[in-house]
Amino acid sequence: MSRVLVVDDDARLRRTLSIALRAHGHEVLTSADGRSAVQAALEDSPDVVVLDLGLPDIDGVDVLVQVRRGSAVPVIVLSARHESDDKIEALDLGADDYVTKPFGVEELLARIRAAVRRAGEGGAAIGTVATDRFTLDFAERRATVEGQDTRLTPTEWRLLETLCRDPGHLVSQQELLRQVWGPSYGRESNYLRVYANQLRRKLETDPSRPVHLLTEPGLGYRFVV
Repeated sequence: MSRVLVVDDDARLRRTLSIALRAHGHEVLTSADGRSAVQAALEDSPDVVVLDLGLPDIDGVDVLVQVRRGSAVPVIVLSARHESDDKIEALDLGADDYVTKPFGVEELLARIRAAVRRAGEGGAAIGTVATDRFTLDFAERRATVEGQDTRLTPTEWRLLETLCRDPGHLVSQQELLRQVWGPSYGRESNYLRVYANQLRRKLETDPSRPVHLLTEPGLGYRFVV
C-alpha cells in the first residue's frame, strides 16, 4: 500500500481521486492549497504526490520547487496546461510525470504505480561515474566538469542515470522516454534530442563530436565512459 498525497483545489476531484485510490489499496492524504501541500509533502512522508498546478494561493510550480528542495518524493503533475513548454518546465523542475486534464482515473492510477515502482528501483544507487573531463556523483546529485561544479537539471540527472546503469549499452528511445518522462511517453524523440544536446554542451569537450553521450540514429543512446 502506498501513501498518496493529492493536491487540488477542486473538492469534487479530490473526493473522486480519494475514493478511487482507497479502492485500490492506497492511503490518501489531501491538500487544497499550496502551502499545506508543501508541509504535507515534507512532513507526512507520502510515497507519491499528485499535484495540480492551478492552486489558489501559490502556483503549483512553486510548490514543486519547494518540495524538491527537501524531498525526492515522486511528483505527478496534473494540469489543464497542454503546451509542451509547460510540460518541459515542470519536468525540468523535478516532476516525474505530467498528466493533462481531463484524464482517466485508470490512467492516473497506472502512472502512480509506475512512479512508485521507479522510485523503488532507484534504490539501487549507481554511485559515481568519472571520466578524464567530468565526474557525476549520483548519490549527491553533483556534477563537476574540469573541477568546476556544473548544474544539471533533475531531468538531465534522470536521463544520465538511466544510461549510466549499464555504460556502453544501447538504450532505446522508447525505454529512455518511459524511464525519464513516464509510461505514457514513447514517441517524443525530440525531447531526447533537446536534452542530449544540453548535456553535451555541459559535459563534452566538443559537443559537436561527443565521445561519451552517443546517439545511434533511429535506435537510441548509449553512454561511454
